Amino acid sequence: MTIKKTASAHWTGGLKDGKGEISTQSGALKAQPYGFNTRFEDKPGTNPEELIGAAHAGCFTMALSMMLGQENLTATSLDTKATVSLDQVPDGFKISAIHLDLTGTVPGATQARFEEIANKAKAGCPVSQLFNADITLTTTLKG
Repeated sequence: MTIKKTASAHWTGGLKDGKGEISTQSGALKAQPYGFNTRFEDKPGTNPEELIGAAHAGCFTMALSMMLGQENLTATSLDTKATVSLDQVPDGFKISAIHLDLTGTVPGATQARFEEIANKAKAGCPVSQLFNADITLTTTLKG
């Protein structure tokens, strides 16, 4: 089975003075503005790294929920923050690392077991498998 989802980008102008819009098939993003200033100058709007972080955090957290279920554990709360590092390299820019910071409440889990399952989810998440970057993880089990 293959599932296909689409997203699109439209751009006008040069790199620094240009403007773009990103849209998704679902309509969750519709003509969302992005550009040099939203990527490199922290202006309002989105950027590719932010979207990659959202996709990675979402995918990883769903994978973790599945893997916890396989161990007869159910989270009452899982919160993941993905920090995407964009570094300047000699020939441009590179996403060099992504750090996942996970906090969860999982009745019946120990910190060690939670961390073990979370690391399996990090490796098995389809978005994790997409990247050629260092992906790190910290876990905090609450309760």
